[in-house]
Amino acid sequence: MKYLSIILVLGGTLLFASCDKSAKPEPRVDGIEPVAITQRNCGSMTVLNDQLRNDPNMASRMSAIESLTRKVSANPAMLRLLPNGSIEIPVVVNVLYRTATENISLAQIQSQIDVLNEDFNATNPEIPPSPFTSLKANVGISFSLKAVVRKSTTKTSWGTNNQMKSTTTGGINATTPDSVLNIWVVGAMTGGVIGYAQFPGGASATDGVVIAQNCFGRVGTAAAPFGKGRTATHEVGHWLNLRHIWGDATCGNDFCGDTPTHNAANFGCPTHPHLSTCAGTPIEMTMNYMDYSDDACLYMFTPDQRTRMLATFLTGGGRTLFAL
Repeated sequence: MKYLSIILVLGGTLLFASCDKSAKPEPRVDGIEPVAITQRNCGSMTVLNDQLRNDPNMASRMSAIESLTRKVSANPAMLRLLPNGSIEIPVVVNVLYRTATENISLAQIQSQIDVLNEDFNATNPEIPPSPFTSLKANVGISFSLKAVVRKSTTKTSWGTNNQMKSTTTGGINATTPDSVLNIWVVGAMTGGVIGYAQFPGGASATDGVVIAQNCFGRVGTAAAPFGKGRTATHEVGHWLNLRHIWGDATCGNDFCGDTPTHNAANFGCPTHPHLSTCAGTPIEMTMNYMDYSDDACLYMFTPDQRTRMLATFLTGGGRTLFAL
């Protein structure tokens, strides 16, 4: 897929990611009536526009990161500057719970770390069908659980306004976010949202990933169709500068040349081969982690996605300290 201009990148494709799932309507929370959700959807652009409006320097930071990423995509040899072996990302899991059930177990937390290690190192057992069999990429990033921080709360639901990330708004402050991946696990989210992530270039205090507890890990409270830990894989992909595979537009651009053009997001478990309506009617990669298929039907990154993610660890990429 050809690169769009940097203006389009900043205006329409750089984003915070938030993913929704099918859910029954929740009770009214904090004066907001949640909308009944019947499928995964994304409220990303509202969040991005708020951040760009509140931080006038954010657009230039994102522009610089994307410029570096484009250079690395054109010359992957630049990745030789990274340290030998896998990059290990320390993770702090911040659990905000109202009930004993929401206070998820250490076993559930560790199961999510295990899923991330499998998915980012291509050791998960699923094998992509033809013509994508050879495109399943080992990103070469590992994750280790550094700490678990727990806090009881009276909040029944959280939105996408980052309140869970600050003690002043009832949440938990991020732990050294420049060198630690912070994941906030919350009991529930308004509007059926199950997770969102901050792209490189955002404010340090809000950096990280948010996930609802019943979509976190693969044991305990994790429940189908999002009970195999792939919500975190998807969101960490965003945290490492990946876009949705359909480019958040009809036949859009995800800046990866080895992912087929998708006409839109896919839901559930699409029957393979699923043909795109875009030019050339390519077979869609519905099993890519950056699509919206159910957890059981997501199981691969591609080499170009690997390059984009690893570029964030180079100087100027937004995740530099994680590679030291």
